[in-house]
Amino acid sequence: MKSIKPGRGPSMMGVFGGIIAVVFGIFWIITAASMGAPPIFPIFGVLFIAMAVVSVIYNYKNATSKNRMSIYDITDEDEEPDPLNKYIRYDKDEDYTREVSDENEYMRFCPYCGEPLKKDYVYCPKCGKQIRD
Repeated sequence: MKSIKPGRGPSMMGVFGGIIAVVFGIFWIITAASMGAPPIFPIFGVLFIAMAVVSVIYNYKNATSKNRMSIYDITDEDEEPDPLNKYIRYDKDEDYTREVSDENEYMRFCPYCGEPLKKDYVYCPKCGKQIRD
């Protein structure tokens, strides 16, 4: 199954950035209120905190959920493993009894045009460029 997933890193960075934004919003409110600024300035701090909390909740859910939302890259689940999967495990029905054929085990692709190559190809049948191992 192909899915659009950039990994969990950007979402976790969004969580940490949101936490920093909440701290900044609190600092903003305290500073604006203590210096006698008009009431609109502390309200900006409240809005800043509210937006940061929504961002933290969204990014945390996106970073820790099994099916996360993303717009970056289309990858196959076996093609690019997610680095945080070792920390966030899900019960997945894996079929470890199925045998893999030798042909699929050594499947390669041309780095220039993306054509599927067999393991003994030296040149790409589509673009003709030499394949280096």
